[in-house]
Amino acid sequence: MPIHVRLNVMLAERSVKSKDLAEYVGITEANLSLLKQGKVKGVRFDTLQRICEYLQCQPGDLLVSKPDSSEPVA
Repeated sequence: MPIHVRLNVMLAERSVKSKDLAEYVGITEANLSLLKQGKVKGVRFDTLQRICEYLQCQPGDLLVSKPDSSEPVA
């Protein structure tokens, strides 16, 4: 099951700009964009913690596991 990043959804729900979040977290807007697109292989726990602090959410609100369409259903 792949992990999907719901950061775009959380930003939209809270009317937060990527620029403001990136500045608070201490990462570049380019790296935040890659994270939003799910194009990263990992994320540091301290980065995830800062994102959750700013958005007032839990890590499970940002990362969800969804079945892969190519995986057989049991």
